[in-house]
Formats: sequence, C-alpha cells, structure tokens
Amino acid sequence: MDESKKRLVQRIIRRIPAKMLKTTLEKWGRLNGEQQRAMDSIQSKWALTESLLDICEENELAVRHLTELEMIYMINNPDQGMWYAFQLTDPGDEAQSVDLMQFREQFKSHLKELVREVSVKIKKHTDEAVWIRIAWGDAYSRPDHLKPTYVVHYLQTPYVFVTRLTSKQKPMLSQAMVLSTRYQYFKDANLSGRNLTAITDLLMRKYQQVFPTKYLSPLTERKQTNPHIEREQAKPAANRLQMACEAFGGGTLPQLQSAVYKLETKFRDHTNTLMTEREEPFRCAVKFSSKNLLESLKNCASSGIASTPVTPLLSSIPLKGKNYFVITDNGPGPSSQMRQTQN
Repeated sequence: MDESKKRLVQRIIRRIPAKMLKTTLEKWGRLNGEQQRAMDSIQSKWALTESLLDICEENELAVRHLTELEMIYMINNPDQGMWYAFQLTDPGDEAQSVDLMQFREQFKSHLKELVREVSVKIKKHTDEAVWIRIAWGDAYSRPDHLKPTYVVHYLQTPYVFVTRLTSKQKPMLSQAMVLSTRYQYFKDANLSGRNLTAITDLLMRKYQQVFPTKYLSPLTERKQTNPHIEREQAKPAANRLQMACEAFGGGTLPQLQSAVYKLETKFRDHTNTLMTEREEPFRCAVKFSSKNLLESLKNCASSGIASTPVTPLLSSIPLKGKNYFVITDNGPGPSSQMRQTQN
C-alpha cells in the first residue's frame, strides 16, 4: 500500500469515533464476515487502523473505496465542522427539470474543465440531499484526499451548503454549480454554523415556524408564596412571552451558534467633532455566541433579561434565515437600516 493511501486510512479511522466504527464499516460493505468480526473484536484505535490497512491491501481496495467510507460517516454525522450556506439565483427555464443523472454528469464535466486534477464523488442521501465530495488538485499536484470539500445540495432548490472551501476554490465551485443547475449566479446566503441540520432547517424553513399574534390559551400559573406578587407579575410575564414568540416562533428553533453584525455607520457625538466630521464610516463588528443562540435570545426576551418588543436586528435571524448582517446609515439622520451583504 502506498503512503498516500495509508495516510488516508489513518485519517479516516482517526475521525470516526470508536463507538461508531462498527456500524460505519457495516454500512460500507467492503469487508467480508470474517474481516468484520475481526474488526469488531479490536478495541484500540491504533490496532483498528493497522488491521484495516491489512484488509485494504488484502482486498485490493482503491482510494475511491476509502473515500466511500469517509462519505458514509459524514452523511450520517453531518453536524460537525463549519458549514456555510449559499444560494443559487436567477434560474433558467430548465432549472426545475434537472435530475440527479444530469446534475452528476454536468457537475463533474464542468469542474474537470476548470481543474485539471480533481476527484469528485457524488452520492444521494435518503432525505433527497445530494452529497458531493471534492478532492482538489492543481496543475502540479494530484487531488488531496486529506482535505476534501463537502457540498450538500437539494435538487430543484436554490440552496447549497459547503464546508472546507477555500477562497481559491470558491470561484470554480460556483461556476460548476451554476452551469450544472441552470442558474445564473451563486452567492453567499450569509448563514453559517457548526450544525448542518440547523442551518438547513432555518434556510429552507423546515422547522416549526409559528409566529402567533396573540396567545389563545392562558399561561399555566405557578405557585407563589405571595398571591399579590403573582397577580402583579403574571400579565407582564405573559406579554413578554407573547412578544418573544412573535419574534422567534413558538416551536423548537434551529440550533445556531453565532450571529454577526457588522456596523458601517457615521460616528455621532457633539463632544467629539474630530470623529463626527470624518467622511469614512465608523466600522466595528458585534458577535453573539451561544450553544443555542435563538433559544437563548428567546429566553432572554421572555424572562425580561432583554427588553421587548424584540429588536428587528435579532428577530431577523429566523425571519430572513441569516446570521450575518451589515448595518449602515439610512440617510443623514441618526437612524440606521440593516441590509444583506452580497458576495
């Protein structure tokens, strides 16, 4: 076995948790019964790697077989790494009729016209998502299977989700995507997160999106030591909860980890004429982070930690399906507006 194939096996086994390795290898289906049982009996990661290396050599498995193993793990464990959402715009007449066979052939063909050395593997998942694994090379080197780009695209939708894509690779992926899907443009959707399921649900409106204007049923009363305090606090608490749900919805929210607001506004302070008279805008960025940002913001509003009604700067995250915004001045006055960036 050559050194590059050996490093690929070592990397794949290192990435897959030991408790998931047995089921992943079974789904792979490249081992016979005896080989599978032998792997099941091994405990240490080092011994598992050495045993799999021997099996790969015995079964004469190629790199394409090993990348299948990695794809199986990624598809079944998608919520890892940093995913970025993109959107295809201006569809052509044939955009809605592109099927998997057409897309597979067109995507591979167009990408290989742009990149001399590239390895592309495409697999359709049971939830209709098309998974693409791209190992990039260039005019001087073969495809690097240790640093692949993963792309998830739902056919007949304009949404694409990507992880591990460099700025150098982005134009080539963009051109291959628009040509193979019959769209005109490929742009950033200004949405990212470590949970692929969450950003997919948010952008494609798959979660329970309930924005009530009024609660029809009263809140369940909690026992309080002082009934007067309870009555006094019940109405404000109900109002806060109503406004929080109007802003973020009444169901379970997608699990985002962050939201970024980039400010490009004029500096206004009558005591600091030097900064106020500057023609260049004042720039800074504000980032909110949490294990579950939307639920945190909703709880802050309903509990009274944050003021209500909820500012559009925060409620726009689930409403627009974005977690990156640029805030600019709206004319000469002190107010500002929020616009979406387009890349």
